[in-house]
Amino acid sequence: MEPPGEKPGEAEGLSITPQMLKSHSGEFALDSILLLKLRGLGLVDLGCLGECLSLEWLDLSGNSLTHLGPLASLHQLSVLNVSNNRLTGLEPLAACENLQNLNVAGNLLTTPGQLQCLAGLQGLEHLRLRDPLARLSNPLCAAPSYWAVVRELLPGLKVIDGERVRGQGSELYQLCRDLDSSLRPSSSPGPRAIEAQPWVDPGYWESWPTQSSSILEEACRQFQDTLQECLDLDRQAGDSLAQAQQTLSHAETTSSFVF
Repeated sequence: MEPPGEKPGEAEGLSITPQMLKSHSGEFALDSILLLKLRGLGLVDLGCLGECLSLEWLDLSGNSLTHLGPLASLHQLSVLNVSNNRLTGLEPLAACENLQNLNVAGNLLTTPGQLQCLAGLQGLEHLRLRDPLARLSNPLCAAPSYWAVVRELLPGLKVIDGERVRGQGSELYQLCRDLDSSLRPSSSPGPRAIEAQPWVDPGYWESWPTQSSSILEEACRQFQDTLQECLDLDRQAGDSLAQAQQTLSHAETTSSFVF
């Protein structure tokens, strides 16, 4: 059996090597690799990964990483997935100026202050700290207010944990969050909830007064008269067309005997 909390491959201390990178990417030169998927390999060290200078998309999820040092040289990196590891800090990512999408769910980040190093990344728009579907989170997500703190710390974010917080569609997500908060029972004593009030004035949904029924009846009668006139005109037009077709048919029959 594996030691408690230890992931597969951790005891072997797997480290990234040039041969591993070439076999997973199909590229001969490390600086030619653009996309790399190293998911669930039991990695504990990034080794020579920092030599992949052209790397734009990287998946390191499901390993046993505790630091991201070599990633500081990956200035072209735009998408990074390091979920389900053992990271306690993200400082090397401050040098990844092109980073746009970051997934760090399932790590050991305990305070929003550990995200301060990301504040200089102007292009960072998507950040995931928690993934309910995969049952991945970070200790900092236990605080109910972590969303607000993260938004204040990184105002450029458009999506947090898969939910839009800025731009088109953000109002709907905010409405759902507010509704969820209002329905969640509170453990602390406080003032009683405000009693619900009707949306409209009393009597708004009552039927119209009887004296207005004559107006409605007159409108219906006028509509029926107009509809009948339209039907009569349609019938007259049909008769006229039929008569015209009969006349034309007779004329064509007569002309066929003229030599």
